[in-house]
Amino acid sequence: MRRPLFGFRTVLLLTLLSAVGLPLPGRAGAFVPRDGSQVLETLRSTAFDPAARALRESRARLTADPGNLDLACSVARVAIERCRAEADPRYLGRAQAALAPWWELPAPPVEVLVLRATLKQSQHYFTNALADLDLAVRLSPRNAQVWLTRAAILTVLGDYPAARRACVPLAQLAPGLIGLTAAANVGSLNGEAERSNALLRQALAANPAAPVPEKAWAWTILAEADARLGHLPEAETEFRNALALGQHDPYLLGAYADWLLAAGRAAEAVRLLQNEARADGLLLRLALAEAAVSPRPPGFADHVAALQARFEAGHLRGDFVHQREEAWFLLHLRQQPREALRLATANWAIQHEPVDARLLLESALAVGDLPAAAPALEFIQATHLEDRECEKLVRQLRAL
Repeated sequence: MRRPLFGFRTVLLLTLLSAVGLPLPGRAGAFVPRDGSQVLETLRSTAFDPAARALRESRARLTADPGNLDLACSVARVAIERCRAEADPRYLGRAQAALAPWWELPAPPVEVLVLRATLKQSQHYFTNALADLDLAVRLSPRNAQVWLTRAAILTVLGDYPAARRACVPLAQLAPGLIGLTAAANVGSLNGEAERSNALLRQALAANPAAPVPEKAWAWTILAEADARLGHLPEAETEFRNALALGQHDPYLLGAYADWLLAAGRAAEAVRLLQNEARADGLLLRLALAEAAVSPRPPGFADHVAALQARFEAGHLRGDFVHQREEAWFLLHLRQQPREALRLATANWAIQHEPVDARLLLESALAVGDLPAAAPALEFIQATHLEDRECEKLVRQLRAL
């Protein structure tokens, strides 16, 4: 990514995409293709991809010189960026492998601390990630990446006062879109959505030459905030502005697909995601969209089976990822609301984004369990979260 520091957008998007999972009782058997001609996944070609080739060459040089700190950090940064662009968590393992000589050190160099924190937060080891960032702040208080990573993690945790505090030095160290977008994101979740959106629009207008990834992030944050407020035409325009920038961004695709599904435009979501089955979160949204159209597309059953197989494979590896997605899957595609509520409750113990609140409320409503929704209800009231979908679910729960 061609921007200062090492990919501001990478940190935030990894924080938003990453989720962990829990084992399910009564696991289904492995997904077996009907025949040898069935396409399970379309892989992106990397043989002639300059970025992929450069990463392979850098990893080869690092293998010959594993103690080269600058080269190791460069490989880790590029691998993180590739993970964001491809929604492929294997790149995170490559990033960690590049940092192996310093990974277990209690006080590695600042560059390693920040990268290690980024990788830990992607696995939802938030406490350990924040501990690394605390040390990094003491060693390098003017490192903007430290403050951005910290703000991102605290926002996912729903600790908005602390996230705001992290945005103050960030705004001073990263002027332009970066600091303002991070601050606007926090404000939009903490009772100041209209004001935050207005400031972010001004920032976008004032920074027309900002790097494309930064503008895409800003438009996406703005679109999500307007969607939560119920400003549907504005949200669609902003999503399309982000898409028009031409980046392949799994988070943006997922957010826009969510908007299309909420707007009752499932057929458009199917077209948007029909070639995006590689990423679990996008495959889930594709299956949800297919379930909402009539007649259902021929690949719907295969997509549901593939999702089940992916969740089961994670369980067998002891890698319980995509807890949020699995709860969503169980609630809407498997009609297992009690298991969905169990996972949604565990997910809420880890992260407090609006989608997590909606998931817990919706699962509790499906089961008719008002007490199970109490943590999300209390959070919404305490943070003044403005979210029309949450408000609708709250009314339905209180009607119980």
